[in-house]
Amino acid sequence: MRRALTHRSANKLNNERLEFLGDSLLGFIIAESLCLIHLDASEGELSRLRSSLVNKDNLAQIARTLQLGDFIGLGAGEAKTGGRERDSILADAVEAVIAAIYLDGGMENCKKVVEHWNADKLTANDPKQGQKDHKTRLQELMQSKGAELPSYSVIVTSGEAHEQTFLVECRAEGLDQPQKGSGRSKRIAEQIAAEKILIALGEG
Repeated sequence: MRRALTHRSANKLNNERLEFLGDSLLGFIIAESLCLIHLDASEGELSRLRSSLVNKDNLAQIARTLQLGDFIGLGAGEAKTGGRERDSILADAVEAVIAAIYLDGGMENCKKVVEHWNADKLTANDPKQGQKDHKTRLQELMQSKGAELPSYSVIVTSGEAHEQTFLVECRAEGLDQPQKGSGRSKRIAEQIAAEKILIALGEG
């Protein structure tokens, strides 16, 4: 992890190679998650959503939330000119950390961390409905019909504690059969189940 947080200005053994790997891992994990969450989105819509999550601004925001800048090793000149707050350096460090997690802990741990960092944005950015996520849309639909609000329940939790998968069931008035969603967090599983309900109701 130390190497992942070492900028090229500080040492020849720096995070550039890890950054290269982390960039590819990030793109894959975000693309997979978006495909699982936004079941009816087109390729173009998925591409736009992915771009909003893998870009420098979003990665730098993640780094600031984690206060990653405090731990990045910089050369004296880079440190004096505000390198710890530079978006490009922060974004590169996040990608390098992603690679380090993958190399140390494997793909499942890496996916869990990336999805945790982006959980709200993965589910909030609906390509067809602005910023409303599937659970919000389903709740508003039920309210507009004067129906009971949808209910969610976890029916299966599998995997080790550090890499669990959740199977969630959603029930909504007007449908005889519940719909299920599976994901590496309850939030993602609920969003997938809610979208399936919307599709079954002709609102997808």
